[in-house]
Amino acid sequence: MKAIVYTKYGSPDNLELKDVEKPTLKDDEVLVKVLAVSVNAADLHLLRADPFLIRLSSGLQKPKNTILGSDIAGRVEVVGKNVKQFKPGDEVFGDISACGWGGFAEYACVREDALALKPTNLSFEEAAAVPMAAVTALQGIRYARQIRPGQKVLINGASGGVGTFAVQLAKSSGAEVTAVCSTRNMDMARSIGADHVIDYTKEDFTRTGQQYDLILAANGNRSISDYRRALSPKGIYVQIGGSMAQMSQAMLQGPWISMTGSQKMGNMGVAKPNQNDLLIMKELFESGKVKPVIDRTYPLSKVADAIRYLEEGHAKGKVVITVEHNN
Repeated sequence: MKAIVYTKYGSPDNLELKDVEKPTLKDDEVLVKVLAVSVNAADLHLLRADPFLIRLSSGLQKPKNTILGSDIAGRVEVVGKNVKQFKPGDEVFGDISACGWGGFAEYACVREDALALKPTNLSFEEAAAVPMAAVTALQGIRYARQIRPGQKVLINGASGGVGTFAVQLAKSSGAEVTAVCSTRNMDMARSIGADHVIDYTKEDFTRTGQQYDLILAANGNRSISDYRRALSPKGIYVQIGGSMAQMSQAMLQGPWISMTGSQKMGNMGVAKPNQNDLLIMKELFESGKVKPVIDRTYPLSKVADAIRYLEEGHAKGKVVITVEHNN
């Protein structure tokens, strides 16, 4: 099969299209014919081994798993003898980062508990845009406790992969949603349900005097004191993306602020892929309450270009790879 392979850490220039052996199927796995796979910031972090601590799990000198790609959508080809949930021909999607990655390829072997049946109203490209980003947004909102109708919710980084899902999830919960994004993405933010849109290039949302019951930081590089200023007296701030400085402050200062005052501030940590959350998202897609936003699509041979584009930081929603098969 064809796959995008990397054998050393560094830039997207290290990614090569190669012919490799199909993965070997285990008894609790399914072999998926990959038809689409999305690009995530996690792919870039693994590729560059940044932060350096990534090497402790992915390999000190070189990567253990040489094929990146976590969010796949495709069709089941073969099932292991212990598989109960799927059969050949089923259309599926899922986050395979806990299965050794391997999505930037024509085929992937995946544990059945990492997959769910693809939403019937989504294309393979749309379904591939979902797993990691949507589940991260879902778990971020859950970490902040239940959103109540009428609450004021702000999403910083509303136009990115996680942010576009967070806006829609908050809106579907009945919140009054404010999206923070750049000028070029304001119309898109309104189209997915944002009640208010702030152009961060022209206005500082932390200095308007408006306060919010919940702030989800899906991107950005603001200090925790900035976010605290924009929180209501009993508001909750959850960091689910953004710069390392923003993450570190949420992890180190957030617990202290939460213990010593009425505001709650913290870092959700790494999203945990799981089948139950995939099924929740599947229902939301099929009910029409949430939809994926796709900026660009690239063929498998152009994964390096797709990652470069994502790294620029201007992607509107998700970047997706289409995988064509000659057989």
